[in-house]
Amino acid sequence: MRLHRNLVFATIDSLNEIFNKEKQADKVLKNTLKRDKRWGSRDRAFIAETTYDIVRWKRLYASIAEVKEPFDRENLFRLFGVWATLRGISLPSWKQFEDTPTRKIKGRFDTFSKQRVIRESIPDWLDALGVEELGEQKWEKELHALNIQAEVVLRVNTLKSNLSQLKEALKLQEINTQTISGLPNALMLDERTNVFTTNEFKEGWFEVQDASSQKVALLLSPEPGMRVVDACAGAGGKSLHLATLMQNKGHLIALDIYENKLAELKKRAKRNGVHNLETRMIESSKTIKKLYGTADKVLIDAPCTGLGVLKRNPDTKWKLQPNFLNEIRATQQELLQSYSKIVKDSGELVYATCSILPSENQNQIKNFLTSEAGKGFTLAHEETLYPSETGFDGFYMALLKKSPKN
Repeated sequence: MRLHRNLVFATIDSLNEIFNKEKQADKVLKNTLKRDKRWGSRDRAFIAETTYDIVRWKRLYASIAEVKEPFDRENLFRLFGVWATLRGISLPSWKQFEDTPTRKIKGRFDTFSKQRVIRESIPDWLDALGVEELGEQKWEKELHALNIQAEVVLRVNTLKSNLSQLKEALKLQEINTQTISGLPNALMLDERTNVFTTNEFKEGWFEVQDASSQKVALLLSPEPGMRVVDACAGAGGKSLHLATLMQNKGHLIALDIYENKLAELKKRAKRNGVHNLETRMIESSKTIKKLYGTADKVLIDAPCTGLGVLKRNPDTKWKLQPNFLNEIRATQQELLQSYSKIVKDSGELVYATCSILPSENQNQIKNFLTSEAGKGFTLAHEETLYPSETGFDGFYMALLKKSPKN
């Protein structure tokens, strides 16, 4: 592979934004990839995938390169040099790579590969937490799986298309896919490609949604004509899935505290042909109280550490801080205590996170069920989807049923 100066420099600029200005990797790359209209799909893929690789393996590469944060521009090039050398890519004779210790890199890699925290590139405190909650053997398996690049999975929008129709349409564009067992409307790409430029995406035939994430709405299983509330909708991937399961019939309310996310959801809903969706911004507790006892089904896709989705968001592990854990656990329990009251008698609630830590998952449900607010609920099903077992994102979901009124 021949390295091109403009692509390498774009990668370095992206890394500087992510590491030194603490910006989100996906947002940084979204802006970077707009920089030059002449870049083709391979150029854009190089920038994005190389940036994510170096973010994912930051601790390992920094140890090998013998550099410490904050990374100046020279140090970022040293990280890039490690990345390239470990992949057998010859470094060009640019001044930025003059001091790269190419011959020593492989030896240092072998040395550091004996230490889990460096080999798997994880902060010490987060590694200790994983061992404490999951046990060393299980945590090591999950860490390894979470460092494997995420697959690209599509969810067919059944309001506009079907599995075979979309599969064939993509195949005509040399985008080959395969089905996923247990998911009736999922297609996984054989090779990574930018599906957002396809007419099928623009026409709302599909959304990009990981296989594990697709199981959440299926567990809630709303029926046409029901009143359903997505209490932490965000940009609405699961809301859109719920709308398709409802066949556009009934009333789906998407709540969130961020107006910009709900605005994005409205755009996505229009593209998807979703008509039964109403967005409401949570301005105060009154917004929630007005909904008490009104919904057949409620989804609480709770904010969490995001440890289950490090495959696609590797920068999360570097941004997380120990104090955030206690804060987010408190928030999760508050949401369960309050939003559970939206469920009607005989209704159902799904609590979900994209974390694999029991303290954010099973323990939260246990605490809720023994509380005053949880007395009317019973646990019907719970499941943790581990990346080491599924190959997809890590998720937890629990289905709770509310007893009928006496």
